[in-house]
Amino acid sequence: MKRLLLPLLLTAAFSAHAVEYGTVLVEKSQITFTSKQMGVPVDGRFGKFAATLSFDPARPEAGKAQIEVDLASVDAGSKDANDEVVSKGWFNVREFPKARFVSTSVKALGNNRFEVKGQMTIKGRTRDMTVPFSYKPDGAGSAATGVFEGVLPLQRTQFGIGEGAWADTSVVADEVPIKFRLVASQASAAPRK
Repeated sequence: MKRLLLPLLLTAAFSAHAVEYGTVLVEKSQITFTSKQMGVPVDGRFGKFAATLSFDPARPEAGKAQIEVDLASVDAGSKDANDEVVSKGWFNVREFPKARFVSTSVKALGNNRFEVKGQMTIKGRTRDMTVPFSYKPDGAGSAATGVFEGVLPLQRTQFGIGEGAWADTSVVADEVPIKFRLVASQASAAPRK
């Protein structure tokens, strides 16, 4: 009887302390990118974005995420570069001010590695994307956070980013890795059913 009782008690204790992350702490999070111009890497970042998240590492398949990036907040390294990248041939922020990723499914890959599938929309074009990411708990108690890091493998020409002469991928590489580090606080510590 003791052999049966111990696993049941451990399972009940684990379920009672399940952690779900829900509030993204934007001030502790970041979205960066690296483009290659004439083979030279150029780092940049987005200063404004909003994210919603619902993730329980014990039940990743129930996870959901949405990230919306203010494209005018881009920092591509200089004022000239920033002015160019928000123009009609690049992001065209006047007509399309936001980029949005909405998840459709999440699956575990093992060792705190996961994969999220979803749809990315930029400049009115929507594409299916698969994004690997890692999860790491940080801290303890009510101040505990979850850190989610990954790289979204963006092909800029699929979204019409860099039109006309800029569509030449020998000048500006087609692949632009978008790196994210999202820090989220606990949504609730309610027992799971």
